[in-house]
Amino acid sequence: MQLHISPSMRSITISSSNEFIDLMKIKVAARHISYRTLFHTILILAFLLPFVFILTAVVTLEGVNKCSSIDCLGRRLGPRLLGRIDDSEQRLVRDFYKILNEVSTQEIPDGLKLPDSFSQLVSDMKNNHYDAKTFSLVLRAMIEKFERDIRESKFAELMNKHFAASSVPKGIHCLSLRLTDEYSSNAHARRQLPSPEFLPLLSDNAYHHFVLATDNILAASVVVSSAVQSSSKPEKIVFHVITDKKTYAGMHSWFALNSVAPAIVEVKSVHQFDWLTRENVPVLEAVESHNGIRNYYHGNHIAGANLSETTPRTFASKLQSRSPKYISLLNHLRIYLPELFPNLDKVVFLDDDIVIQRDLSPLWDIDLNGKVNGAVETCRGEDQWVMSKRLRNYFNFSHPLIAKHLDPEECAWAYGMNIFDLRTWRKTNIRETYHSWLKENLKSNLTMWKLGTLPPALIAFKGHVQAIDSSWHMLGLGYQSKTNLENVKKAAVIHYNGQSKPWLEIGFEHLRPFWTKYVNYTNDFIKNCHILE
Repeated sequence: MQLHISPSMRSITISSSNEFIDLMKIKVAARHISYRTLFHTILILAFLLPFVFILTAVVTLEGVNKCSSIDCLGRRLGPRLLGRIDDSEQRLVRDFYKILNEVSTQEIPDGLKLPDSFSQLVSDMKNNHYDAKTFSLVLRAMIEKFERDIRESKFAELMNKHFAASSVPKGIHCLSLRLTDEYSSNAHARRQLPSPEFLPLLSDNAYHHFVLATDNILAASVVVSSAVQSSSKPEKIVFHVITDKKTYAGMHSWFALNSVAPAIVEVKSVHQFDWLTRENVPVLEAVESHNGIRNYYHGNHIAGANLSETTPRTFASKLQSRSPKYISLLNHLRIYLPELFPNLDKVVFLDDDIVIQRDLSPLWDIDLNGKVNGAVETCRGEDQWVMSKRLRNYFNFSHPLIAKHLDPEECAWAYGMNIFDLRTWRKTNIRETYHSWLKENLKSNLTMWKLGTLPPALIAFKGHVQAIDSSWHMLGLGYQSKTNLENVKKAAVIHYNGQSKPWLEIGFEHLRPFWTKYVNYTNDFIKNCHILE
């Protein structure tokens, strides 16, 4: 390479040993250029030209035709410098997309042998010399098979979880049997609850009355213990524990042998309430005489279900609605509170899967504005499982009666921790409305709603609900493993509604300690039954 500067300094020519490159010839007007500018121009050219020649050599070595001009060189090197794909590569990608589109609509041959893993697929490709179309077809068949396997596994997991949630753990069954035996052999376990001197307090409206209906002795002990330990006035607490006939002896033994003084506990069985007869509680007769209902809750949950058209989440919701607890009288008792406790004006009704973490005495000071039911609304959150519930989530709005009487966008509310003004309730027809809609659903073969006792209550209490602050009652600890622990710690009542109860092995481990902290592991009955070991 040579650099020629004319004597007049009016032109600069850069040439190779073979020829001149016209485009590298620079003409300079002497009157318009300084020596300093000329010097800087020469430096820039001296810096750039080696790179041009190096790139030219690279292109030549790679087999690119010799370029005789800068324009040709630019067309060759430009796409490489900009990282663009060669036309042949683009054609290859387009052809592969075309093959994939063809295969997506093609039927997979019966009996097509599929590899079990990606490494086996690669091995088969090498051994059988697959073309692109065969590879794509086998890959599609593999993916669809894996999707089916995962789907079937998910449904099997949901079924197993449903059975686990519906069963009684061995330790809890042991506890009930041992305490029942204790009732028959230990006079102290049979002592009157409460003691005779405290009987007048059971109907004293100056006290804070809690009602708990359950057949789970361990769960009842946690609810009562957490309420007493969290209260600033435990001496004002009266618990009315209602259970069924088979659990009564064991439940009575537990609270007779494990005092929660200064709080007062009364234990009664449903058979000890004279008012609870078939005439007054039609749900008893309906459940006992309607074979279809019993088959629905206790029968084969897979039979008749089209799993190919059902999502796992929808299937999980259907399983949840078929829990046997929904046909238990204990689950319907709350609708009869004004009749079961005729002398009380206000009570707080609690589910057995809750834990109380804060003093609840301020609940009695909440103004319900003439309403019957103080409850937390469940349409104010973003999570799909718990706090985004409206009536459309509970009812079948294709049914004409439902569509006529209900608004699908109306906000739902929660059972689990409710303040009931019994004096106001007695002036309404809530119980009659509940029974009426329950009978309509039975006549329609459960086509109006599926899920338990809340749907008829949402209708019966319509216009009688006063929303209370959501911090009083946090739901979803039995549904969501990603529950915010800080929110759990702040809530007055936490509710393990859902299948993953804290006393079950399927409970969420990081949420269980909020419940187990109120289990008395030093108790001999708890230790001997190996509860949650």
